[in-house]
Amino acid sequence: MSTSFQIAIDGPVAAGKGTISRLLAERLGFLYVDTGAMYRATALLALRAEINLSDEDRVVALLQKSKLEMRNPIPPKETDGRLTTVILDGEDVSWAIRTQKCGEGASKVAVLPKLRHVLVQKQQEIAASQNVVMEGRDITFRVLPNAQLKIFLTASVESRAARRHTQYLTKGTDVSLEEVIEEIKQRDQRDMSRDTDPLHITKDAWVLDTSELSIEAVVELIANKVTQLMQS
Repeated sequence: MSTSFQIAIDGPVAAGKGTISRLLAERLGFLYVDTGAMYRATALLALRAEINLSDEDRVVALLQKSKLEMRNPIPPKETDGRLTTVILDGEDVSWAIRTQKCGEGASKVAVLPKLRHVLVQKQQEIAASQNVVMEGRDITFRVLPNAQLKIFLTASVESRAARRHTQYLTKGTDVSLEEVIEEIKQRDQRDMSRDTDPLHITKDAWVLDTSELSIEAVVELIANKVTQLMQS
């Protein structure tokens, strides 16, 4: 039985889950857990080892032999725009996992049932003993089904693509907006049609469309809701 307050946030790619979750966690004094970073780190491991991303047993074996750690960024050294600090076998890979290739790889390894089982267990252990803001694409229905607050964060394809395009350009990745729009559509299709835990909205989730809202406005809305729930 969990003694923590759990905020579970899921939704499609580039809906603002990471930024909003990080700022919300800072405001509330909660631990921010970026589950997507775990899948990106797994993809990075496989890519570096030149293992086929669909080879489930080899990918899982590689992950189990590796040490994956995650923490809130420590200022001032890690105050470089990252949302979370990811340490893989002693190496800070916080930015290495944010490439387009790792993003595409994460979506591919996320369909592997054995791999998901390993990572979901770790995520549940993290959330069992401390207050968390956890975000990803299956958090409300698979990882934290009993969370006190479930949020499905979404936005239009166009606004999500614009955000992701800006992120790529900031990191020096040369990609067109049209390519990013197509990438977003393909990711949505994969996430909603995968055999294991397809992306969907749970009946008890609060649906928040961020297309026309500022990040600050969304954080304010959620923080007020959390305050109400914790006081009730």
